[in-house]
Amino acid sequence: MHRVISWLRWTALAGLLLFTSIVALAQADYAREQRWADEITPAILVGDPVYLAQKNAHKFLAIWAPNAKASAGVVFVHGLGVHPDWGLINPLRSQLSEQGYATLSVQMPVLMAEMKAEAYLPLFPEAAERLATAVAFLRGKGLKRVAMVSHSLGSRMVNHFLNHATDVRIDAWISVGMLTDEYTRPETFRAPVLDLYGEKDFPVVMDGAARRAASIRGVRGSAQLQVPGADHFFAGTENELVRRVRQFLDARLRS
Repeated sequence: MHRVISWLRWTALAGLLLFTSIVALAQADYAREQRWADEITPAILVGDPVYLAQKNAHKFLAIWAPNAKASAGVVFVHGLGVHPDWGLINPLRSQLSEQGYATLSVQMPVLMAEMKAEAYLPLFPEAAERLATAVAFLRGKGLKRVAMVSHSLGSRMVNHFLNHATDVRIDAWISVGMLTDEYTRPETFRAPVLDLYGEKDFPVVMDGAARRAASIRGVRGSAQLQVPGADHFFAGTENELVRRVRQFLDARLRS
């Protein structure tokens, strides 16, 4: 009996430790966010760092690039575990801010560097809160129309946000390199979607293209576009990416 009780106690303790570890891993790594901010803010060339507050009082970095003539704003959403000026986000936000748009690139929640995409699922509600805050920031600047441009895992975060954003409206969404084969609950989308990916994208992106196109077929004004020669990160084809993104935004936000 004593051995049974000891075993039950050990099992309960092991279960508690496992649960605690899972909860800890599922929490956003604010220290890593701060390290990103410390690294990139001194080197920002277009725009200025601003800090937006969550309900839990945490303040997250965003890069704000206003345009005095802009009537529309664009929220940029980066991919897995990086920062709001990373890779293709930089030329997109920088060039579009010079081409008539106000831009706001947002730091999304991150985990430890070795964590895979599926580990981020518990962070999607926090990501959605940040996106709602970003839209409110742009609306507060007097911008009548607001779009989102997201990359990779960031597109899954935006998808979750749109599925639950009953009181937040956007006017267009460009999803670059979506890492799944369909959009969840597209009936909740109230804005046109451009599913954009590269000719040399990741296999999961390429293989799911037809199903993604089918899933947004009922969303008025939506389309799918493959960019010739581009990989998942649009390395070397950034200008073509900017051109395609602007073309869609111009048609949906300036008509």
